[in-house]
Amino acid sequence: MLVPDLPLRTDRLDLRLFTADDFAALRLPVPRRRHPLPLLRGERRGRQPGGAGPQARPGALRAEGDVLNLALVLRETGAVIGDVLLIWTSVAHRQGEIGYVLHPDHAGHGYATEAAREMLRLGFDELGLHRIVGRLDARNTASARVLERLGMRREAHLRENELVKGEWTDEAVYALLAREWRAGTR
Repeated sequence: MLVPDLPLRTDRLDLRLFTADDFAALRLPVPRRRHPLPLLRGERRGRQPGGAGPQARPGALRAEGDVLNLALVLRETGAVIGDVLLIWTSVAHRQGEIGYVLHPDHAGHGYATEAAREMLRLGFDELGLHRIVGRLDARNTASARVLERLGMRREAHLRENELVKGEWTDEAVYALLAREWRAGTR
């Protein structure tokens, strides 16, 4: 079980629960599907920021399937610039998944890497996970570079694995083990 003391603070970001005003700030539509899918794709498919969906306890990971989905707030300006999440995917196998979405106006400044690193820290150091993955559209080279900067290795390339916006897309899967995290490969 993990109930982090929010907001989480990184060098430049505050990671906190979503408020109703955050959707307007991001200029993104509220997702309509109920179950979260972690994405590193730069699109908001299937997620309900702020813990809506299957997780009834926002801000906590208490059981398999729970999602910790946090707003990325640029501390310098107070602007909401995206979101980051950690999903507890398996209790028995001690596994999780990270995902993030960043507003395009704030891409290229290391914010996604900074926020995702904090999710890895929570997963490995506080929740005691053994393995954390990140999945992305294989064409998304910017997100692939973020995961590689975090020390994650590419483990799979799944051909035409998902139908996204009417088009079959390939999916890449990256992963990091707890022992790699502790050894400093991040």
